[in-house]
Amino acid sequence: MGLELNNKKTEVMVISRRPNLNADLFVDGTKLKQRDSFRYLGTIITQDGKSHTEIKARIAQAKTNFQKMKPLLTNNKITITTRKKALQCYIEPILMYGCEAWTITKEIQKKIEAAEMWFFRRMLRVPWTARKTNEEVLKETESTRSLMSRIRRRQAKFVGHIMRREGLENLVTTGRMEGKKSRGRQREKMLDGMTSWMGTKRVTDALSESWDRESWKDMIANAKGQGT
Repeated sequence: MGLELNNKKTEVMVISRRPNLNADLFVDGTKLKQRDSFRYLGTIITQDGKSHTEIKARIAQAKTNFQKMKPLLTNNKITITTRKKALQCYIEPILMYGCEAWTITKEIQKKIEAAEMWFFRRMLRVPWTARKTNEEVLKETESTRSLMSRIRRRQAKFVGHIMRREGLENLVTTGRMEGKKSRGRQREKMLDGMTSWMGTKRVTDALSESWDRESWKDMIANAKGQGT
């Protein structure tokens, strides 16, 4: 098709459970530079295939933008209801960008929930020396822990969409890789966390329901998992 590869601008990355795998690729005798991570469409992709680095970066970006809007979000002259709407409109979308593809472990879930409480505590101007529990903070802000629930809902809606579409995304999500499983405990997949949140025992049971749009919507609305 007349396309050419610029070996000075081209880089490669190996995604594997085994660390530090080398990919010796050459173009016209020049070895391509290998990276351990890169940013694609605003999302950080790492060589281990995990979402940890991306989620931590998203939390940091959300906190940075919170500080920029601190005069508004911590202004006691503005009602807490209005400030929470500003938080959901301007700050949380930064944190939740690309969350449909996140694989959330228990460790990462705690970080997301901690970030949610960080926002509420800063909005109330609670000093770090104050011994105020999270329940007291939630009561003062007239809130509940809902960030994880919204992330899971977005994941479920996305999965339902790609399952009904039957495109490349469907193949990537439901496909199986040839070969044997590695030793030890298997990694948690995005579908594992989502189906656990929805209250289904097996991934296949959940995916079979996704073909019926109305049934899938009911399952999402009635989910009893973490974050609700």
